[in-house]
Amino acid sequence: MNKERVIEIFKQTGVLQEGHFKLSSGLHSNQYLQCAQVLQYPVYAQELAKGLAKKFSEVDIDVVVGPAMGGVTLSYAVGLALEKKTIFTEREAGKMVLRRGFRLNPGDKVLVIDDVLTTGKSVNEVIEVLDRTEANLAGVGVLVDRSAGQVDFKAPIESMLQIDVKAYQPQECPMCKEEIEFNQPGSRHLNK
Repeated sequence: MNKERVIEIFKQTGVLQEGHFKLSSGLHSNQYLQCAQVLQYPVYAQELAKGLAKKFSEVDIDVVVGPAMGGVTLSYAVGLALEKKTIFTEREAGKMVLRRGFRLNPGDKVLVIDDVLTTGKSVNEVIEVLDRTEANLAGVGVLVDRSAGQVDFKAPIESMLQIDVKAYQPQECPMCKEEIEFNQPGSRHLNK
């Protein structure tokens, strides 16, 4: 699957949104990638997941894990493509944990899948879960990498699309200076 096909799918499904957004990381941006828009279409989700899974075809993986909410659907689709057990983490009292009887075993080789990578905060929270269970990070896969190479998980990182979307600290945000109200679409809402 090539970049042009990914962009075509994103355009058809309205993934890229314009406005003033407060991201889950706390940064502000004039663009937001709402990957849930594409993941609501199983045919597109599976096409993208197969493309992402193919990038890890040579990596030894026991379990695929995605953080709730953004990584749940995508990690399941990647797990299906790889024919691997797939689970998700979620926040409990503000901390990322395994619930619902999900477990990782010491030594499990884990592929972490999320929708968008910006600062790596959600993925790092999942890695903390891996550390607590003595599982090993085998790689990180995302639909969209907007980190500009600023994130290093000490494991392979693969994406379906790398994009440079400007992000600002709140005190430097030009939309805030213009007093444009922001939307807060992410799954981890931080205080203003």
